[in-house]
Amino acid sequence: MFEQNAANATFGFGVVFSDKALDFLREDDPQTYAAIAPHMESWNDITLVHRGERVVIDGFGFAAIGRLTLLQLLQARAASVGVDPAYRRTIENLDDLSEADLVIGADGVNSLVRRSHAGELGSTIRLMTNRFAWFGTTKRFETLTQTFIETELGCFNAHHYRYAPELSTFIVEVDESTFSRAGLARLEQAEGGRLCEKVFATTLDGHSLISNNSIWRQFPVVHNEKWSARSCVLIGDALHTAHFSIGSGTRLAMEDAIALDKALAVSASNIPAALQGFEAARRPILEKAGRRSQRQRDLVRAICGAHATCAGRFRHELYHALRPHRPGPLAQAFAALCPAFRTNARSRRATAG
Repeated sequence: MFEQNAANATFGFGVVFSDKALDFLREDDPQTYAAIAPHMESWNDITLVHRGERVVIDGFGFAAIGRLTLLQLLQARAASVGVDPAYRRTIENLDDLSEADLVIGADGVNSLVRRSHAGELGSTIRLMTNRFAWFGTTKRFETLTQTFIETELGCFNAHHYRYAPELSTFIVEVDESTFSRAGLARLEQAEGGRLCEKVFATTLDGHSLISNNSIWRQFPVVHNEKWSARSCVLIGDALHTAHFSIGSGTRLAMEDAIALDKALAVSASNIPAALQGFEAARRPILEKAGRRSQRQRDLVRAICGAHATCAGRFRHELYHALRPHRPGPLAQAFAALCPAFRTNARSRRATAG
């Protein structure tokens, strides 16, 4: 295992999982689950805040953990089974690994493995138009929340949740026009953070934002027609990306690794067959996650009022559900875009307060 970064190097702040997402780990790797679970913050609601209306939707269990804490726990778990990663080792050419029976590219969005076989894999990367920056804060949030703020500069959306008793992730997202009007491309990280503190002053309640490589970026949508080429296979962000609004990137990567391990166990003597089995088992699940990510992005666009630029991407009735004079617009919008909410209405409740 080769890792280009130092052992304790990580960017960002927290990692969030749904309760259901943790079920796979409990079933497939109970030792790792037992190591991680005591360090997680958990809650049973999610919250939407828009134009001063606060909608709390219960029945959605989530848990979060600090990225560095998770990294250290996984490193300890790897060491416990005899895995000793080579840190600060960058692979610059796949020829360096030519003697390997199988190369697993878990090397992220900028994957060397994917770029080396882009033509065979049918790889594409599409950048979304919205910009986002990843901050932390000492403000404690009780639930995973999306807060929308309209200013003279445009619409700002914050995704925030706690990952430690007194620490929270705070991701700020803006559309293209807001990014331009606010001049965020010209601002230094500290200046951009101060602008966001001003916009979300009420939400932050006097707490500041913490930067950690908090640059403004566009989310890359990674897609591959094929998942393996020659003696290489992709997993995680190298294979697919999941928008941060659905909080599934880390979980999907871990599931990929488990599914690949199972496929190799079944066809240990036939690696091509194992890779075919891996893709056949995982592709439907990842395509479903991609559709869910698209619905969430549509919800964000809709609530921000960007109807003109998103024509045809969400149903006409959603537009009307979001009009300010309609009762419970956020609850209706969420129900329209989240089948889990709609099909489990008996066990989930939306309340405005």
